[in-house]
Amino acid sequence: MSMGFLIEETAPVVWRGLMVMSAVEKLLRQVDWGQLDYLVIDMPPGTGDVQLSVSQNIPIAGAVIISTPQDVALLDARKGAEMFRKVHVPVLGLVQNMSVFQCPKCKHETHIFGADGVRDLAKKLGLDILGDIPLHVNIRETCDSGQPVVISQPQSDAAKAYVKIAMEIVRRLPVPPT
Repeated sequence: MSMGFLIEETAPVVWRGLMVMSAVEKLLRQVDWGQLDYLVIDMPPGTGDVQLSVSQNIPIAGAVIISTPQDVALLDARKGAEMFRKVHVPVLGLVQNMSVFQCPKCKHETHIFGADGVRDLAKKLGLDILGDIPLHVNIRETCDSGQPVVISQPQSDAAKAYVKIAMEIVRRLPVPPT
């Protein structure tokens, strides 16, 4: 389910405060999710209305901070981690997104957004790195086609990176009541 299904494809989401929480409440309470093991809420970076409303009104087992290793993105990642700590949401760890690009022809690796920015931030915050997601054309292509790499190419290195991170997250979550 996505907020994108609730608005026109080209319409921006310019909601604040009560409008955001109302939409989140509808997604949580009016969507037939069926029997869930986990519900993942993907939020935009930052510490605005969306993050604050969700963290203050919904019981959250943990937050995962995802960032590219570049300095400007790390500023938001740090603020996000600190905000979750301030509202008593456990930060399960950090994920370094777009960590490395490997040329499909010559296999040379380039750290387009920097090499270890998220690792350095994790050390400063006393948090763990849950994993790295490479910058890879297959990830984009498979997502754009509606068949994410973990479904369409489950044995690929990119899919294995996602699975490793998911397993780390699950390992760090509290055991759900039976």
